[in-house]
Amino acid sequence: MSFNQAAWLREAGKPLEVSEAPMPVAGPGEIVIKNAAIAINPLDNHMQDLGVFVPSFPAILGCDVAGIVHEVGAEAGDRFKKGDRVIGHAINLVTGQPRDGAYALYTVVQANKAAILPDHIAFKDGVVVPFALEAAVTALSVKEPGTAMPGVPTPALGLPYPSLEQRGASSDKTLVVYGGSSSVGFMVTQVATAAGIRVISIASAKNFDMCTACGADAVFDYHEASLVQDVIDAVKSQPGQEFVGIFDAVAGPETVAHDLAILAEFGGGHLACSHPPPAEGVPENVKAGMIFAVNDVATPVWRDYVTGALQSGALKCLPQPTVVGKGLEFVQEALDKCKAGVSATKIVVELLKIM
Repeated sequence: MSFNQAAWLREAGKPLEVSEAPMPVAGPGEIVIKNAAIAINPLDNHMQDLGVFVPSFPAILGCDVAGIVHEVGAEAGDRFKKGDRVIGHAINLVTGQPRDGAYALYTVVQANKAAILPDHIAFKDGVVVPFALEAAVTALSVKEPGTAMPGVPTPALGLPYPSLEQRGASSDKTLVVYGGSSSVGFMVTQVATAAGIRVISIASAKNFDMCTACGADAVFDYHEASLVQDVIDAVKSQPGQEFVGIFDAVAGPETVAHDLAILAEFGGGHLACSHPPPAEGVPENVKAGMIFAVNDVATPVWRDYVTGALQSGALKCLPQPTVVGKGLEFVQEALDKCKAGVSATKIVVELLKIM
């Protein structure tokens, strides 16, 4: 008989408490994962501190899981079987159900938001992928604008999906990624270049090599006073390229000001942000919006791309993890470390020892 525990959030602004949790059951199109590693996202801090996206308490937070398939629901057996090594994106963000939270020994994941993890990749490395992947695909591939949150439009870059055959720029399109050394920034760069898009990245100078390893054609230091002009010159350096817009993984006042200055040079365009863009001061010729990192547009990527790309090395598990500890009792410490700020790493907690 399996036993489940979770790191529960009893009320907003309070520390997590580890205690027993109901054992989840896989429904149609779902799998239950016995978690070997979970990862922390800044969104989790906002959910804990402010209660955003938490419809009721107590709650189990977290989006990123890696582990072993414990149970396979109906309609999921065509891709998974019990004992498979997998990574998955848990969707408590939209369901609010404790069974769908990552901060537990067992988590329910939709089969269309999971993929086989190749044997040569450790769980602690693979777990950095899921949330960032879905956010990246949502930012790049949504074709029609919509509204994920009241009053906050969803950007619609409408770019093609990544391909296992593609690596590096081959189309006539250029994208700027601000915050290229963040978890989602790394992933946007990888997904875009695997779709043939030329990427110009903005990051700290110490992380240039990692941005280049992800496929960025050029990288610029956000500390430089000449940043805006440097990026404009880089976009223009290849005549005939279509500038499709900017993905901003930071989306703070300073970065958005730079974004708008760059876009002004090209007569406007698309700005996809990781946080809600400013309510005022955005020109009419700029289509700005916030990504919402749960979207069925990512289903083909989970199904057809992730495992093969991980196996071949075309998709890298970046940024590298910083493991805080082993056990649910370390999740609160991990959240605190994430909240304090990290650079070019993702905070991870290991759980059960699974060979």
